[in-house]
Amino acid sequence: MAEFALLAMSHSPLLGINDPGQEATDSLNEAFEIVRCFADDFNPDLIVNFAPDHYNGFFYDLMPPFCIGYEAIGVGDYNSQAGPLNVPTQISEEMAQYVINAGVDMAISRRMEIDHGAVQPMEVIYGDITAKPCVPIYVNGVARPFQPMERVRKMGQAIGAYLKGRDERVLFIASGGLSHDPPVPQWATATEDQRKLLLNGRNPTEEARNARQERVITTAQAFARGEADILDLNPEWDRGFMDACAASDPTRFDSYTADEMDAQAGHSSHEVRSWVAAFSAMHEATGGYKVEYEYYRPIREFIAGFGVMAVK
Repeated sequence: MAEFALLAMSHSPLLGINDPGQEATDSLNEAFEIVRCFADDFNPDLIVNFAPDHYNGFFYDLMPPFCIGYEAIGVGDYNSQAGPLNVPTQISEEMAQYVINAGVDMAISRRMEIDHGAVQPMEVIYGDITAKPCVPIYVNGVARPFQPMERVRKMGQAIGAYLKGRDERVLFIASGGLSHDPPVPQWATATEDQRKLLLNGRNPTEEARNARQERVITTAQAFARGEADILDLNPEWDRGFMDACAASDPTRFDSYTADEMDAQAGHSSHEVRSWVAAFSAMHEATGGYKVEYEYYRPIREFIAGFGVMAVK
C-alpha cells in the first residue's frame, strides 16, 4: 500500500554564501535537522521533486508551464551539486502519460537540466542528489505567462492520483518561495543583453555565470543593509500562504493571481506554485494530511521569506 509524506522548503542560492547572523543560522540549521530526521524516519522509496528554474535549464526559446524529467542533470550553479539524478525513467514516463490522460498538458524532457531550486532540498536532506530515486517535475515560477493556480492544483492532483495507485513510500518535495523579489530580469523590462540570457542562456561561460551570481550576492547584501531597490519581504503574506497549505483544502490556492502576487510578495513569489502542486498531490493521494512541523523566518541576507513544512 502506498504511503506519502511531504516536505515543503524555501530555497536560496545564497545559503552558505551570505551570512544572516548566528541566531538565524542556528534556527535554520535546527529546522534542517528536523526535516532530515523526518525524511529519514519516513525512508521513502521514491521522491517526487516539484521545483522551479531560474533561467538555468528552461528559457524563453521554449517555456513550458510544467515538465516531467525522464532523465535530469544538475547544472551546478551557486556551488550546488552538479551531475545526474537517479531518475526512474519508466515511472516518469508512466506518470507523464497519466497526467496527460487526465487532461493536463505536460511537457517531458529526456535530459532535463535543473538548478539549485531542485538540487538544494536534496542536498539539505540527503547530502547527495543521487541518494534516492527521484522524479523531477518543473513548475514554471519565474517566466510569464503563468498558469492559473487552479491549473497548477489540477496538475498536482493528477500526480497524486497516479501515485496512490502504486505501492511505494513517496516523499513529495516542494521547493521555492516564499515572498522574494531578487534581481531576476523580467522580459518586459529587460535590456537586450538580458533578453539574450532569458531567450537561451544555456551553457554559460564560467565568467558569465560568476558575474550573474555576483549580482545576486551583492544585491542581497545591499538588501540586508536596507539599500537595495527591490520589493521587501512580506511575512504576513508568507504566513497566510502557509496557512492555506496547512488547511488540507487545495481549492484555497485558486484565489491567488499572478498580478496580486507580484505586487504583494515579489516577482519570484510564483515559485510557491511548486508548493501548490505538491500539497495538491498530497491531498489527492491521501484524502487529507496534517502538518507535523512548521518553520518560518524572513531572512533578508537570502532575499527570502524562508518557510519549511513537514506533512504526513
